[in-house]
Amino acid sequence: MALTASVKEELSRLEVKKVSERKAEVSALLRFAGGLHIISGRIVIEAEVDLAATARRLRAAIFEVYGHQSEIIVVSGGGLRRGSRYVVRVVVDGESLARQTGLLDSRGRPVRGLPPVVVNGSAADAEAVWRGAFLAHGSLTEPGRSSALEITCPGPEAALALVGSARRLGLAAKAREVRGVDRVVIRDGDTIAALLTRMGAHDALMVWEERRMRKEVRATANRLANFDDANLRRSAQAAVAAGARVERALHILGEDVPDHLKYAGELRVAHKNASLDELGRLADPPMTKDAIAGRIRRLLAMADKRAIELGIPNTEANVTPEMLDE
Repeated sequence: MALTASVKEELSRLEVKKVSERKAEVSALLRFAGGLHIISGRIVIEAEVDLAATARRLRAAIFEVYGHQSEIIVVSGGGLRRGSRYVVRVVVDGESLARQTGLLDSRGRPVRGLPPVVVNGSAADAEAVWRGAFLAHGSLTEPGRSSALEITCPGPEAALALVGSARRLGLAAKAREVRGVDRVVIRDGDTIAALLTRMGAHDALMVWEERRMRKEVRATANRLANFDDANLRRSAQAAVAAGARVERALHILGEDVPDHLKYAGELRVAHKNASLDELGRLADPPMTKDAIAGRIRRLLAMADKRAIELGIPNTEANVTPEMLDE
C-alpha cells in the first residue's frame, strides 16, 4: 500500500485556497470517512482517517472554513488493523456543522449521497470531492493487470455521487458492490493517471507512471520471448515432421531416387531437429537454405507421385499427431 500512502501524504499537503473547493473536500471527507452520532442528546461528528496529516488538514479546514473547533483522537492499531487511526471529532455545534457540510438536509434528515451544492459544483469542486474521498477511503494498487484506483463508499448513493463527479471531469468510473461493500473503481491506466493529476498528486503520478512503464516494458519483453519460444517450437516440430516424411519418401523411391535428392534427404533424416539453414551448412559442399529446401521439396513430390501410382500411403503417413504436439 506504499502508493496509497504516498498519494495521501501528497494530497494532505496540497494547498487549496478557493473556499468552494475546501468545502467540497471537507464534505466528501466527512461523508466517506465519518458519521453522525447522538451523544447525550447532541449530534457529534466523527471522521476516521489513516494519516495524521489528513486529520490535521481536516481539523484546520473545519476551523478556517466553518469556524468550528474539533479534536483529534489517536486510536492505536490492534488485531487485523495495523497502524494507528486518527479520529477528528466535533462535539460542540456538531449539528450546525452537519447542516453546513450537507450531512443533514434543511429538515435535519441525514443525506446519504453528497449535498446538491457539491454535486452541482464546478469541475474544481469535483476534483476536491475526489481528493476528499481518496483521503477518506481511497487506495491505489501497483500498475499492471490488476491495477486499480478504488474508493470504499458508505453506501450506494455516495458511490453514485462520486461516479457523477468523475463524469463531470470527463472520466469514467464504475460503482459496484463487493461482498456487501459499495465501491467506486477505476481500472484504466490512462484514467487513473488523469485523475491523479486532477486531484493534485503530481509526484505520486510520476512514481506510478514510471512503475507502469517498467511493467509494460517487462510485459512486452516477456511477450516477445514467448513469441520466439513458440516460433522455435513450431520450427522444431516442422523439422521433425519433415524428417519423417523424407524417411518415408526414401523408402517409397528405393533405388530410383536421384543422388542429389537422396543426399539432401539423408541429411534431413540424420539431423531431424536442425533448421534448413543448419542443414545447408552441414552439407558438403555447403548449400543455401533455399537449395536444400528445394531438393527436399522435389524429393517429397516425387515420392508422393510414386505412391499414387503404386496405390500406397504417401509421405504424410509417417507424420504422427505426437510429432506436431510435442
